[in-house]
Amino acid sequence: MRPAQLALAEMLQKYAIRTGDFTLASGRKSSWYLDGRMVTFRGDCVQIVGRAVVEALSAAGIDEYDAVGGLVVGAVPVAVAVAAVSGVRSFAVRKEAKEHGAGGMIAGPLETTDRVIVVEDTVTSGGSVLQALRAVQDFGAEVVAVATLLDRGGELEALLAAEGVAYVPTLVAPELGFAFGS
Repeated sequence: MRPAQLALAEMLQKYAIRTGDFTLASGRKSSWYLDGRMVTFRGDCVQIVGRAVVEALSAAGIDEYDAVGGLVVGAVPVAVAVAAVSGVRSFAVRKEAKEHGAGGMIAGPLETTDRVIVVEDTVTSGGSVLQALRAVQDFGAEVVAVATLLDRGGELEALLAAEGVAYVPTLVAPELGFAFGS
């Protein structure tokens, strides 16, 4: 593993993985759960999160992007961490369009000419990522890649390939000792 990836794996194992009986956002049952917010909302982990994602993107040959963001709540601290490390702007995608103020699905300094990385903390089937991706595309910005802290399902890469979008998981379930989809 790359240095920041290893540090992220250690922090996830220390603070975020629980075992038991869980129902995931995808509706699937699992004997383990990763609550990424237990790491992404920690001040002592923010730099680790940002460096790990930026390192993974760079290893995949993705070094040029203008903004990073994703669906509230899980993606927001990941986006801010990546922005802090890389110097790009971050934004959030609302689950529902705001009807007052400036309105819309996007909160933050996203521009229609931006090349964007959509992020998420943990994915199984990718529903939240696809929702954020659509909102960014509808806004008019170009999604160059999706990056996640952990891919636990192993299904998102094929879905994104069909969309023509690169996928960069920072870690995958087997690297933490779990089978995909378990």
